[in-house]
Amino acid sequence: MSTAEQIIHEVSSLRPDKQSEVLEFVEFLKEKKRKSEENGFKEASLVSAMRGMEEEESLYSESDIVEEIG
Repeated sequence: MSTAEQIIHEVSSLRPDKQSEVLEFVEFLKEKKRKSEENGFKEASLVSAMRGMEEEESLYSESDIVEEIG
C-alpha cells in the first residue's frame, strides 16, 4: 500500500471535523513549500543582480554618509 493510500485509509476513518484538520495541515504544508520556493527564487535573483558589484568602484566615501547634527 502506498503512502497516499495509507493516508486516505487513515483519514477516512476519522470524524469529519478531524478530516478538516488534516486538510488544513496539508494546505499548510503546501503553502510552506510554496513560500520556501519563492524565497529561493528571490535569493537567486538578488545574488544574480548583485553579481560583480563588489568589484565596482564606490560612488560614495565615508564622509558622504556622515551627517552633521548642529
